[in-house]
Amino acid sequence: MKLYSCAKCQNLLYFENTICLNCQSPVGFDAGKLSMVTLAPSGDKAFIDISNKNNLWRYCDNALYAACNWLIPATQTSEFCIACNLNRTIPTLDKPENLDRWRKIEIAKHRLVYSLLRLRLPVEAREDDGETGIAFDFMADTDPKNKVMTGHDNGIITLNIEEADEKLRVKHKLNLGEKYRTLLGHFRHEIGHYYWDVFFKNDPAGAAGFRKSFGNETADYNKALEQYYENGAPADWNTNFISPYATAHAWEDWAETWAHFLHMMDTLETAYSFGIAVNPRKANDEQQMQANISRDPYSIVNFNEIVKMWLPLTFAVNSLNRSMGHQDFYPFIISATVIEKLRFIHNQVNTFNNAIEQVIP
Repeated sequence: MKLYSCAKCQNLLYFENTICLNCQSPVGFDAGKLSMVTLAPSGDKAFIDISNKNNLWRYCDNALYAACNWLIPATQTSEFCIACNLNRTIPTLDKPENLDRWRKIEIAKHRLVYSLLRLRLPVEAREDDGETGIAFDFMADTDPKNKVMTGHDNGIITLNIEEADEKLRVKHKLNLGEKYRTLLGHFRHEIGHYYWDVFFKNDPAGAAGFRKSFGNETADYNKALEQYYENGAPADWNTNFISPYATAHAWEDWAETWAHFLHMMDTLETAYSFGIAVNPRKANDEQQMQANISRDPYSIVNFNEIVKMWLPLTFAVNSLNRSMGHQDFYPFIISATVIEKLRFIHNQVNTFNNAIEQVIP
């Protein structure tokens, strides 16, 4: 995530800010330029960009619920921003707990969409009668016997809103033996299934390359999941996989690794924005624990450079977390095999974008 500042007073802003806490100016996010805009009211729900008086904005309609701070050009007729336009179902908001959960979900989803836009991937809403595009269904259980299952189906991503409840999410995390379970992690995992379809569903040659790294996705998916939940992951799973669940099926290996790739890119961009460098006094050059995060990871083509920054950063942050009595920020071991899978995803994104650029000058 980039680091933003108020154009009026230069106070630093969080991505989710709707107001500068220093000068009280309204602020919002411009998804077109991936930047925060400092605003001045202009009447009739419109706002002027104080840095460019020719730009007139209004907030996404979900700002009415304090669920979005993204902006829409005042000349456009759409009610929702590019991120909220992906919503097909939101929970009923007559229950206070539903509104609170939905707001937390939107924070995570907007960060997801930011990453997708930074990667220059297609972010298109699914039409009501369409067969392509993304649609989010955020739903609550209505019957204890028929729980809403979080998952992906041909671009439709369903999320049980109880995942926004910290107590319930931690309970699920412990029951399933997961080291890392967050709302943002859910989004990154499920959207990975969608981009598998985008990349490989109609590309036999690309799918063949995928199988060399992740295995055969044509294996019976339901049977594979049944076996996983019955037997669990093999004891040596971390030799070849990023998580136990990644061992269940090639599609899940891809989605888990895809989520991890997004974790890396967004965290490294944040570190880059803060000018972070890691140079432990006790480490020697052979330990390769030094890192000067002086480049935007989204601009890096050679994945080796990303790995060289990532490993020292996570070791440092894990140490900081332990100093505060918290669990590791990064409870993962990346094997050489997993690095190659991450490299495959990195290269696939770049190849996809290069192909699009050749089609659209």
